[in-house]
Amino acid sequence: MFDPQKLLEQFLGGGKPQDGQQNSGQKPGLTPDFMKGLATGGVAGGLAGVLLGGKTSKKLAKGALKVGGTAALAGLAYKAYTQWQASKSQAPQAEAPPMKDITPRPEGTAFLPSITQQRDSMSLAILRAMISAAKADGHIDAEEQRRIFGKLDELGLDTEEKAFVIDELRRPLDIDAVVASAATPELAVEIYAASVLAIDPDDPAEQAYLAMLASRLKLDPGLKMAVEREAAKTVA
Repeated sequence: MFDPQKLLEQFLGGGKPQDGQQNSGQKPGLTPDFMKGLATGGVAGGLAGVLLGGKTSKKLAKGALKVGGTAALAGLAYKAYTQWQASKSQAPQAEAPPMKDITPRPEGTAFLPSITQQRDSMSLAILRAMISAAKADGHIDAEEQRRIFGKLDELGLDTEEKAFVIDELRRPLDIDAVVASAATPELAVEIYAASVLAIDPDDPAEQAYLAMLASRLKLDPGLKMAVEREAAKTVA
């Protein structure tokens, strides 16, 4: 069995810090500047970039999927979730004090569990969700699949990793399977966050897919909006 955590990190383009960050002592993918400014070395250079680049350059040109690794994706989902929870428990204020935009560290939480088996299951669910979202507009035809497969050969994937990506690309779109993989409320939020980052927000078919996914995952409308708001910051 291939390492799902390693493949997800490759998929998200993690482990490639920006210039000047290598010696900063910060973990890649955790700071707001890293999440917002990852124009190179992020997902556009990872497997998701290969997948979307095989479909169309439109998404990458829009700056989609510049997350920068598993920790950043988990941090995005964790931050949206905690903000949504806080909004439910606090009374509205006429003037809210300014808040520093700090991405929480999700390590050890349900968004980035420390137990290997749980991390493996989470990684597989997110990988499948992102590939499904990328197929939502139905534009990955046979010729585009061949181009993607050719690019996969250049990335040094082992046989099992390559077979997983190819099999998932060839499967019919199955939103039921994506929803079924959301074993916890936290994973449901993370699946939705990953899916938001994997679509073109201007494509009606993909917008419809996201709306259906949020509904099937039973996400509260406020939580859905919080995830989309945090996701938008990564492409600002």
